[in-house]
Amino acid sequence: MLKRFWNYIKALLSGGLDNLENPDILLEQAQREMQEVHARNRERAVQAITQKNNLQQMVDDLQKKTSQLQAKAELALKRGNRDLALQLLKEKESYQTSLTTTQASLEQAIDTSEQVKVAIKREEEKIRQKTAEALAMKAQWKNAQIQVAINKALDGIGTIEDSTQAFGRAQAKIRSAQSEAGARAEMAKTRVENRLADLDVAEADIAAENALADLELKMGMGSTTNVAAPTTVTATTDSDLEAQLRALEQKVGSANG
Repeated sequence: MLKRFWNYIKALLSGGLDNLENPDILLEQAQREMQEVHARNRERAVQAITQKNNLQQMVDDLQKKTSQLQAKAELALKRGNRDLALQLLKEKESYQTSLTTTQASLEQAIDTSEQVKVAIKREEEKIRQKTAEALAMKAQWKNAQIQVAINKALDGIGTIEDSTQAFGRAQAKIRSAQSEAGARAEMAKTRVENRLADLDVAEADIAAENALADLELKMGMGSTTNVAAPTTVTATTDSDLEAQLRALEQKVGSANG
């Protein structure tokens, strides 16, 4: 426990607290501590069993000694040496007292050693269980890391929505430009310069028609009626323009008639 606290303090001072709190490191540290505690407990169990065995040897020796003293006392009585027999029995009683005390200690040691064996066995089972849990938790931690990495990768994937929106904006600008171009072309038709250009084209067409008619006449292919020559419009006053326009309308109308 003190070692874990010291590692925590060192990690806190060195800025490695995040690594210290890594589940893999935590699980490995917990398993290592369990193994260390188990090793110490096994050593204590060995010492307890050794003391039990020592007590058992002492009991065996005391029992053997009391049996020997009992046999010697009986042999002394058979030989008529009562004082020696009494001395041997007193010595036997001393050994018997020690035997009784040692047997009590042995019984307690046997009970303790059996309890220690059971505790060690349960501890080993718990360590195996915790080891299996640690493996499962490490697998879960690894899967969680993989899932987090996948989610980060998915979060980093771009979307084409911005591109498609740009396509839409570009299309709208193109349509607007086309509409503006159509409007400017429509307005251009109403300009005087363009209207005069149309008149020039019409005059050129009439001149070409007259030239064609003259050529046909020379070749004997056409009629004697020529297409009216274009009338030159002279800009003087508004009344003169109106008069010229009416005369032109009458001429065109009579030609069409």
